[in-house]
Amino acid sequence: MRPLIGTSWKMNMTATEAGRWFDAFVPLARGLLEVDLFVLPSFTSLELARERLAGTPLAWGAQDVSPFDDGPHTGDVSAAMLVDLGCRFVAVGHAERRRDHGETPAVINAKISATLGAGMDVILCTGELRRAPDEVAVQAVIADLESCLAGIAGSELARLVVAYEPLWAIGAGNRPAAPEHVGQIHRSIGSWLANRTAGARPRILYGGSVDQDSAPRLLAEPGVDGLFVGRNGLDPVAFAAIAAAAPAPSPAALR
Repeated sequence: MRPLIGTSWKMNMTATEAGRWFDAFVPLARGLLEVDLFVLPSFTSLELARERLAGTPLAWGAQDVSPFDDGPHTGDVSAAMLVDLGCRFVAVGHAERRRDHGETPAVINAKISATLGAGMDVILCTGELRRAPDEVAVQAVIADLESCLAGIAGSELARLVVAYEPLWAIGAGNRPAAPEHVGQIHRSIGSWLANRTAGARPRILYGGSVDQDSAPRLLAEPGVDGLFVGRNGLDPVAFAAIAAAAPAPSPAALR
């Protein structure tokens, strides 16, 4: 399984700034041959992403999607609109969306259905709210996944990516979770998903104050299939350095 390394810019960078980021990162991406890459800019930069990133190693996607197909939903952006802009990924369930917009598992579930129905891949964010022993954190994360994925067919989960982002590790000034904790949570999520999927297990990423120093240790943990980078993804050179920390897949994994 090739590592998947991506970044969400949150509400940062204008379209002009995004253009400069794309120009700087695309040459660097051509040297990152052992990983899959994606970027989630703001809605205002998605058309530019389609223009600048088509034919490059860097996929793009959106930070949110409407649960509605179309109609009188002022300010919403539908899955069909994102497909038209060439999006491959859509992130749903981020802790900030849950906190700032009151998104419930039922709303997240509807967004997952809309995204999968449009043929895009879902990045489902989940994580415990506060530091807890591994077994407590696992219980909280699995309960959230069960609610958010209720009614989603196992065959659909092949296009799911889970991003484990403990809330206490997100944001400036916070530190990433210990690699051992991350590995335990990832392996538990992987076991839970393996019983529900038809075919390959979805990839599980870690997000939460990832930087160049922590990336190699996190990626070395069994069960960590990649990274979902926040503020350090705003610097194209730093993001490339984080992506370069991913170990090459073993020959057995490529068979």
